Amino acid sequence: MAHIALYRTWRPQRFQDVVGQKHIVQTLQNSLKESRLTHAYLFSGPRGTGKTSAAKILAKAVNCEQGPAIEPCNECSSCIRITNGSVMDVVELDAASNRGVEEIRDIRDKVKYAPTEVRQKVYIIDEVHMLTTEAFNALLKTLEEPPAHVMFILATTEPHKLPATIISRCQRFDFRRVSLEEQVERLEYVCTQEKITVDPEAMQYIARLSEGGMRDALSMLDQVVSYSGDRVSYAEVVAMTGDVAADQFKKLAEAMKAKDIGQALELIDGLMQDGKSADKCIESLIHYFRDILMIKMVPNSQVVTDRILDAAAFADISLAFSRQEIFAMIDVLNHYQVEMKYSGQPQTLFEVAIMKICSAPSEGGQEINAQLSSANSNELAQVKLKLSQLEQQLQRLLQSGGVQSSGSSMSASQSSHTYAVQGDVSSPSIAQQAAPASAKPSAATAAPIKKSSVAMDRFLQGIETANFKQVLIKWNPILSQVKDRKITIHAWLVNGEPVSMHEDTVLLAFKSAMHRDTTEKPVNKQIIEQVMSEVLGHSVRFSSVMRKDWDDAQMGSTAQQEEMLQLEPEEPGVIKEEWINEAIQMFGEDMVKIKED
Repeated sequence: MAHIALYRTWRPQRFQDVVGQKHIVQTLQNSLKESRLTHAYLFSGPRGTGKTSAAKILAKAVNCEQGPAIEPCNECSSCIRITNGSVMDVVELDAASNRGVEEIRDIRDKVKYAPTEVRQKVYIIDEVHMLTTEAFNALLKTLEEPPAHVMFILATTEPHKLPATIISRCQRFDFRRVSLEEQVERLEYVCTQEKITVDPEAMQYIARLSEGGMRDALSMLDQVVSYSGDRVSYAEVVAMTGDVAADQFKKLAEAMKAKDIGQALELIDGLMQDGKSADKCIESLIHYFRDILMIKMVPNSQVVTDRILDAAAFADISLAFSRQEIFAMIDVLNHYQVEMKYSGQPQTLFEVAIMKICSAPSEGGQEINAQLSSANSNELAQVKLKLSQLEQQLQRLLQSGGVQSSGSSMSASQSSHTYAVQGDVSSPSIAQQAAPASAKPSAATAAPIKKSSVAMDRFLQGIETANFKQVLIKWNPILSQVKDRKITIHAWLVNGEPVSMHEDTVLLAFKSAMHRDTTEKPVNKQIIEQVMSEVLGHSVRFSSVMRKDWDDAQMGSTAQQEEMLQLEPEEPGVIKEEWINEAIQMFGEDMVKIKED
């Protein structure tokens, strides 16, 4: 006899077999017992939680020859034929492949006829959110006032995609994810009936990987049994699923804590040699650090005991990291996990993520950086003071009528010409630094540097603000909602990352100029700012900058320190020939005009 998948063999046939949905089962059974059934039900919830199974059980319960009863007998002709799908009055329709208006019109035309084989007609429409708008409109009137002999049961994993007019006409039941304890209990029962021996750790690991879906858990158990036979161990489950054992991640975490990049890369290479995928490894590593964080912050929580198989094994490694370090590592790993979706070299990104974490400064290093930042702020204040003094001198010179001599003169507009120079404003030899033989082209390149510095200056002090930290925390939800609105905008936006915030403006740094220019287009920018405002709860705008310019700004590059200089005569009304020559060397012949009296 051909093998039948475990999830089909052990599909619930009675309400008492439905796992983890006691609140729904009890309500439906009470409705059957008191004959308070309605004409339309909406079953919503994650995949594999029993929505379609509960719908078929309800169809059997209302049509059972021994009922209607709180449980179908599964022995009468009606129950057996409904289970086999051979009753024409119980129609199970897949809306994913029958989503058009014609299919719904066909149902609308047939509901008026009385059932011929059982007591009540039942229409089960699975994945109902896939119906088109026209199909929903065709269903509305029939769903609101169907004949007395008809019952509709709609099932969906995405109820938010259903029109409100449909939801309001149904009695809604929300199926929840099955808890780990209930899943393990059901798996143990199935293994006992199938005469399969499974280690308790392996059973819990299967339940954990299924993420609350009972069907997924049974499918995974079926696959593991095919791999290892009737005796299933924890190591075999890990090997079959392509996951990484916790002890291997512990070695990697220890290398990351020790800042041993060489050891960390060797461990990553070993994982890749074992056939592990980089995206699966980085996902599992995020879960690993999440478990460590849970142990540190809520050690006795039920969530910890449900998710972590052996909490004691995490005790040592959890003490090695501070909460701030774990938060930072999860942020970095999550960032590169998103990047992997658009990269042809996922292993390289995984290695870069680990190297970035290993290269991050320690808490002491952060204090040093804070001191350096304070010193740079003081130096910047001195620069601003010096510039203010020079501007005042220039203003006095203009008010005196310019600079003139008996033989020649420079116009006031040219004598007030200023230029930017890279250097320390407190240097006594700044005039010598500003006038080398190659100083002609430097004036042309100074303008964009000055513009970039002024544009980013206000953002340099907004890195540690509470508002910006909220942006970092909610950046992934922002990306997700942008993707839902328009996936092409998301593809450009993921190239950038928030680096600072000033008032209501978020600064995004981009590696690619093309990605930056595309997100700055008015149509795209409007969508991004709208999503950011909705997620953050207040009006937000964004500006963009190239990543290299932002890195230079953070490092206090001398390219950001500008000084406005001018030629100023020692004696009013007297210009020496060497001053004119020096002006020509500094600004070029095109920028200096010599006027004859």
